[in-house]
Amino acid sequence: MQEQYRTVAGAGVHETEINRSRFLCALGPAATEEEAQAFVARVRAEHPTATHNCFAYVIGADASVQKASDDGEPGGTAGVPMLQMLMRREVRYAVAVVTRYYGGVKLGAGGLIRAYGGAVGEALDALGTITRRRYRLASVTVDHQRAGKLENDLRSTGRAVREVRYAEAVTIEIGLPDADVEGFRAWLADTTAGSARFELGGETYGDGVPG
Repeated sequence: MQEQYRTVAGAGVHETEINRSRFLCALGPAATEEEAQAFVARVRAEHPTATHNCFAYVIGADASVQKASDDGEPGGTAGVPMLQMLMRREVRYAVAVVTRYYGGVKLGAGGLIRAYGGAVGEALDALGTITRRRYRLASVTVDHQRAGKLENDLRSTGRAVREVRYAEAVTIEIGLPDADVEGFRAWLADTTAGSARFELGGETYGDGVPG
C-alpha cells in the first residue's frame, strides 16, 4: 500500500477565461469509478449547451484506474493533460470535468493542452487538497473504570480515535501509523498498568493535514 496520497478537500468549481473561451473545472472526490462517472454525468447535465465537457479521473491510492476523455477536442489535448495534472499533483480518488464554452478564438493544440491542464491545476489550488496517510487499525479493550481517562489520554496525545463501543468492557478503535505501533503498545501498558488488551487489525487511510 502507498504510504499516503492526496485527494480533493471537497467538491467545487473554479472558472478561468482564456482568449474569450470560458473553462469551468468541476472537481470532486470519487471513491469508485461509478462515483466518478456519475459526477461526470451530473456536470454534463448542468451544461448541456457547452462546447465540450472533458474529464479525467484517478481511482485507487496506487492510481490503478485512470480514465480521460477529450469529448470532441483534438485527440490528446484535453483529457490527457487533465489526467497528467492530477497525477503530477499525486491526487487520487478524484474526478475533474472541464466544461468549455467556446469564445470564437482557436487556441491550437499547445494552447488547448495548457488550458485544460492549467484549469485543473488552478482548481486544485483554489479548492485545496488533503493528505490521507496509511494507518493500522487497532482496538484497545479496557474496563469501564479506566475507559474515560484512557479515551481522554488518547485524544490529548493526538491519536486517531475512530469509534468507542461499550459492552461488558469498553473497546476503543484507533488508527496508528505503522512506525508508532510498538511505542504505543508500551505507552498503553504503562498507562493502564498492563490491564488493557491491544489487538492490531488491517490497514486503511485517514485524513492528514490540508495540502
